[in-house]
Amino acid sequence: MVDIGDDAPDFTVPLANGGVETFTLSDRLDEAPIVLAFFPAAFTNTCTTEMCTFRDRLANFEDVGGTVYGVSVDLPYTLNEFRDEHDLNFGLLSDERRELIEAYDVVDRWEPRDIRVAKRAVFVVDGDGTVTYAWVGDNPKQEPDYEEVHEATVDAA
Repeated sequence: MVDIGDDAPDFTVPLANGGVETFTLSDRLDEAPIVLAFFPAAFTNTCTTEMCTFRDRLANFEDVGGTVYGVSVDLPYTLNEFRDEHDLNFGLLSDERRELIEAYDVVDRWEPRDIRVAKRAVFVVDGDGTVTYAWVGDNPKQEPDYEEVHEATVDAA
């Protein structure tokens, strides 16, 4: 697993932000600290609660110059629908090829069809591309400690 002090794996994926753009982590380090909030699937109960909580607390992250991105394996068009339905005011990254969940070692397998989705996880990346905070949930219903994520963002600023 990617851990504190590691270089954050770089990646390029679709960004759902109302439209669909390309997002490359190394090109966005000026937005640091960057919070990458991995979640299993749009439109599911805990994932909706988590993303809406980040939405509601976004001002706290912006106060320290932080930028939040949700990350799931959903298609960008699904993620835009999810953003619209829940008035999410931050971008969602589509890991439709499952490259990020592999690189960050946060793969969860949903049986019986062995569907690979993201474990619920949060990483904070500073302006140098270094991971300064890493958390991976023990089960899909476990939410991150939002205050701890905020404090890690403050520390990385």
